[in-house]
Amino acid sequence: MLKIPGYDGGPLVEGGAYLDEPLFWPVHLGSCLRGEDAQRAGFGADWDAAMELYRALSAEREWPTYTVPLRSGHIIYVVYRNFDGDRGVDYLIHHPTWPAAETLAVDDGHFMGPGMAWPELLSAARQPSAKGVDDPDARLLLLFPTLGDALLPDDANTVLTSALSALTWIEEPAEVATMLLQNQGQWEPAHWELADGVRTNDGNHSFRNPANTFALHEGRLREISDALNAGEAPDHLTSG
Repeated sequence: MLKIPGYDGGPLVEGGAYLDEPLFWPVHLGSCLRGEDAQRAGFGADWDAAMELYRALSAEREWPTYTVPLRSGHIIYVVYRNFDGDRGVDYLIHHPTWPAAETLAVDDGHFMGPGMAWPELLSAARQPSAKGVDDPDARLLLLFPTLGDALLPDDANTVLTSALSALTWIEEPAEVATMLLQNQGQWEPAHWELADGVRTNDGNHSFRNPANTFALHEGRLREISDALNAGEAPDHLTSG
């Protein structure tokens, strides 16, 4: 059984088998596919099958969990939190020297975030790993719901479209990529600032906004910034 230091809940189980299911990705990105048009574009004729998959992912008996190791030794955990009446997806980060994992973002009715800027999402996606989720496209889509960035590069849609094309059955991936980038999770897109090596934002619900009373302390903010920006991009995930 998987364990995440300081995280209460479970049973946590490896969810890797779901990653080979093309419908997993629109289900996972569902909170960013708001409105009938977005859901129609994301799920097409597979709505009933997608709902069946969602029920499996949300079963109390197993909490699908994904690990995204970073070059720094930190691990991002994506956990389907399946408490009865309190379901959601938690995005955590941990390092072996920490007593407990820290929360980057929470995707549920009481959302918290954003947890990443676009450059960090790309960096985390492209960092090579021999363990956990190792495919750059899968890492990108898995972590996408943590995104909240008001200043996206011109090629963001191209990068996201490529990942959707590689992993899903979505008929119009460029259209869906546009919708995802317009929504970017349940929060307002944040403005990020990089100062003295620490990336922070102005989001009212973000643990990475120092102005919030619940924000991570300065040392954690610095370490997380370093960890999320330590990768080299493969050709298909570069951003100008």
